[in-house]
Amino acid sequence: MSAGASPSDRESGSRSDAVHATHAYAHITDKTSPGSQAPAHERENPMNPMTAPHNTLHSALSQCAGIVTATASGISAEQLGNRTPCEKFTVAELLDHLGQTLSSSARAARKESQPGEGSVPGMSAETVAQWAERAAAAWSAPEAYEGTTHFGPGEMPAGFAATITLEELALHGWDLARATGRPFDLGEETAQLVLNAVEEIAEQARANGAFGPPVLVPADAPAFHKALGASGRNPAWSG
Repeated sequence: MSAGASPSDRESGSRSDAVHATHAYAHITDKTSPGSQAPAHERENPMNPMTAPHNTLHSALSQCAGIVTATASGISAEQLGNRTPCEKFTVAELLDHLGQTLSSSARAARKESQPGEGSVPGMSAETVAQWAERAAAAWSAPEAYEGTTHFGPGEMPAGFAATITLEELALHGWDLARATGRPFDLGEETAQLVLNAVEEIAEQARANGAFGPPVLVPADAPAFHKALGASGRNPAWSG
């Protein structure tokens, strides 16, 4: 979600970023649809999350999910009202939002139908930690990345749904970590995958309100800081 969204946007509550992100990816889904083939330079780039081998993408998903699990498990009741870098959400609201997205992602990986809006109970910190683990486990199967699945606003390539899940775990995992005073350290390969995913959708995501205006970071900044800046987040945010 946009890190620069106005407080009035709170009315949308836990509306899933998956909806925004999948619309933001609409301009590139044709080249990842079944039967199509990405350009040669992208097929040869293992750091492009849309075409990376499933084990590369799953490794990144697992790392982000592990950090989110640790972060959510350590959140206290006193921290639920804290502000987050994603301005429209408190910690409690962001937990609910991320938990809804992760539960949907796990179903998408298993090619299961999605529940109707509002039919999933609210998410506690403990439940979000569990869903992070379940989503990572669901995407561990090679067949999870095959064909199409239902996620967000409708049907899409399964690999695309996995890419959105990585982005959500990384960006909102960082939001929660910063809001609660915890570290969020990604390996270089995972950070580069996240950056590539964010940069791929940034223009469209800003146009539809999923990302805020870009925050400039130094040219030699770490890859994940560049991803945060491209998504409208300030890597130095401190509440």
